[in-house]
Amino acid sequence: MDVLRTGFIGTGRISDLHALEYLENPRAKIVAVCDQNLELAQQRGAAWGVPANRIFRDYHDLLALTDVDMVDILLPHHLHHTAALAAIRAGKHVSLQKPMTLNLGQADELIAAAKAAGVIFRVFENFIFYPPVQLAKKLVDAGEIGDLLTIRIKSNSGVSSTAWEVPAYAHAWRFDYAQNGGGPLVFDDGHHKFALAWHFMGLAEEVHAWIGQTEIAPGMMLDSPAIVSWKFANNRYGSLEVVNSPEMEINTIYYAQDDRLELTGTKGVIWTTRGHGNMLDVPPVIMYKANQTRTFNNVLADWKYSFINATRHMIDAYHKGTTPHLTGEEGRAVLRFALAAQESAQTGKTVRL
Repeated sequence: MDVLRTGFIGTGRISDLHALEYLENPRAKIVAVCDQNLELAQQRGAAWGVPANRIFRDYHDLLALTDVDMVDILLPHHLHHTAALAAIRAGKHVSLQKPMTLNLGQADELIAAAKAAGVIFRVFENFIFYPPVQLAKKLVDAGEIGDLLTIRIKSNSGVSSTAWEVPAYAHAWRFDYAQNGGGPLVFDDGHHKFALAWHFMGLAEEVHAWIGQTEIAPGMMLDSPAIVSWKFANNRYGSLEVVNSPEMEINTIYYAQDDRLELTGTKGVIWTTRGHGNMLDVPPVIMYKANQTRTFNNVLADWKYSFINATRHMIDAYHKGTTPHLTGEEGRAVLRFALAAQESAQTGKTVRL
């Protein structure tokens, strides 16, 4: 059986979720890893069955391996462009963590380079592969609530005694806007929400945003509270509300955060009620139409399944010769959403796309 041989560039906290499907799928295998923190790379590599001589500190050593077909790049945002370009030039297929780059010029360079090299280039986005979201999309596409009119997304962050441990250095770069590109909630995690807006509504025509700043520690500014609004073609609208509640305990085993999605159509409304966590003790998908409420309980609502499905989608695309999502162009479109929100918040003006 042909196997997709994958190397991991970056073995931080999130790599555990990225590795899940590679470890279980017989059509793929993690064959090499690297991280500037060699001890961390060695820990992950040992757990994933990677030989010691295929664990590196420098990703150029990994890219020199001729039996690596694809790399999964899981680095801080400011390193995406350089690492992805090096991987493409080495002839590797690339799965690049979101957001793809810090600006559109870098994004365009990666898209062009991948086309010239004839390699697969996809921007990793897991939320559109989250089972409750997949079910909501299936219901929408089946016409269950008619034509979509609006999308509303709510993102809550807080504190959690059950959340996974994230090292301090992993937090630090997310608060350095030169490295992160905008902020940990609206730009970084916000990519998932902008991707959801694109997934259900297509490209926005206009974006307007208010992004607040709250100091949560000396020199650490959180981009919250914030509201981003979108205007789509055909008189359709959307909004993203981001709120950090510093004293609110969140039920989660991942980040101290949770998410909700509301889709309103001409015939009804669909809600997905969780994302990173499980704040609400209600079914993961609820639909209201024709004066009746229908609930969907038999849905895999653990956030890890969004990663499993996203990786499986990539493995399937590789073996079938199909195009994986997000394509470079789709990743660029979502990045444009995110950058427009930053621009609008800075200028106080609506940004037309």
